Amino acid sequence: MSHHHHHHQAVDNLINVFARASHDLNAIHFKLDKEFQQIYPENANPMKLIQRIKKLQEDVTVLKDQCLELLSAKQDLIDKAQTTLVGNYNLIQKMNASLGESTNGDALVDFNQIIDEWTMQVRSRTVGETEEPDKEDINKLLFSAIVHNN
Repeated sequence: MSHHHHHHQAVDNLINVFARASHDLNAIHFKLDKEFQQIYPENANPMKLIQRIKKLQEDVTVLKDQCLELLSAKQDLIDKAQTTLVGNYNLIQKMNASLGESTNGDALVDFNQIIDEWTMQVRSRTVGETEEPDKEDINKLLFSAIVHNN
């Protein structure tokens, strides 16, 4: 029975040590907070700066996600515009053919050249890319180029 009591006493002692340590840490925290408020102007208080940095890190994560959503939507828009423009061009060609007139193919060639140049420009500005990007990845490439450069 006394052994059980001794074990119980040891546990109580440990709890007391932790309680004192917790109390001491709270006192130190309070003292540091007061010192920081006296020493530093409001916008240079290290504790407040740490809180602001944590908030900024969360904001950056949210902004990154929003940028990726935006880039995805932009890529969808580019793809749909490209499909529509090529489709319209093909319709005009068919209409011209049925009217017996020839179509100038330069416009489509120019359009495709612009898309190709854009793709090459984005690829050349992106560092450290190992695999060949496909058309859907162009915005991701551009985004990573912007992120790497800043």
